Amino acid sequence: MQAQPKPITGAPQWLEKSVKVASQQLKAAADAYQPGFNPRSTNTDGSTRLADYKDWITGFFPGSLWYGYELTGEDKLAKDAKRFTLGLDSLRYLTHTHDLGFMIYCSYGNAYRITKDKGYLPVLEQGAVNLSARFSPVTGVIRSWDFGEWKYPVIIDNMMNLEYLYWAAQQFRQPKYTNIASTHALTTIKNHFRADNSSYHVVDYDPKTGAVLQKGTHQGLTNESAWARGQAWGLYGYTMCYQNTKNQKFLAQAEKIAAYIMNHPNTPADKVPVWDYDVHNVKSERAPRDASAAAVIASALIELSTQVKDGKKYLDYAEDILKSLSGDQYLAKPGENNFFILKHSVGAFLFNSEIDTPLAYADYYYLEALKRYAEIKHYYKK
Repeated sequence: MQAQPKPITGAPQWLEKSVKVASQQLKAAADAYQPGFNPRSTNTDGSTRLADYKDWITGFFPGSLWYGYELTGEDKLAKDAKRFTLGLDSLRYLTHTHDLGFMIYCSYGNAYRITKDKGYLPVLEQGAVNLSARFSPVTGVIRSWDFGEWKYPVIIDNMMNLEYLYWAAQQFRQPKYTNIASTHALTTIKNHFRADNSSYHVVDYDPKTGAVLQKGTHQGLTNESAWARGQAWGLYGYTMCYQNTKNQKFLAQAEKIAAYIMNHPNTPADKVPVWDYDVHNVKSERAPRDASAAAVIASALIELSTQVKDGKKYLDYAEDILKSLSGDQYLAKPGENNFFILKHSVGAFLFNSEIDTPLAYADYYYLEALKRYAEIKHYYKK
């Protein structure tokens, strides 16, 4: 393992408290759950909803443990992270999903990044092969789902999985992965975004011609609404694409999405959005907050702040989000919330699934945002 990370020092009280709570929750969760069945959310009866290795969210808990280790330097978190990561070894055989970036890169990718242990590479290498195989040169995009009545569905979430391919292109000397990722990102700019820079959730393509068949949603309020986490996925995705390519089209798209989010009139004062930006009565029962969207936005904006000359506005907005998420309304008390770190996220409102509940990916991107924030503020050094 590489040199042990140093815990943050000299940080504001809200950040130190958040890291302490996260550490306590992560260690308790690692003791309570078993590798291969990772905590996903909370069921309506209050019990923990677990995810097996085939679930799209399964990589987030190991990834959170790795981030917890980076933030604290605690050996137990590193050991737990390794244990839960290795419990996902069978991910290398999956070919039915585009979510391999979430599943493999968030777990095995962070493991290798931090430890440089080559034992993690075989899963990462095979996973990249399987993800890239879902790309079609006809459509110019990576297929998202293998279910439903769509012909060739692509969701905005898929932007998040491109980071895995950019990394794999360098690590395994496969430049075609870079071409696939960038082609997907460019095609998505062309077809997923409206004039106001909000995005559709699902675009369906004709696999034989590449023509767009329909645009709509699977999780948003309406086909024309702006599902909050979808906007967050887009912001994060294009910020990351620019970081990997320096293509100005990606930076421009990231800034357009950031402007849409930061200037939206329906954004609550604490900057934690409701589950869809087009829910106009944000105080209604149909408007639960989505801390997961807020966490993704914060992490993306911190990264974006380093890529432009006037980045302070992005960092300040992200800081406001993190302070909100680190307050009593969203941050769990140690030992509560089924050992999740954040409260009040929304999975799929229209399906009455995971509404106003903790979510594994909310914790993951919150921890990533805290780590990025601590780095940019020089509160700790690797």
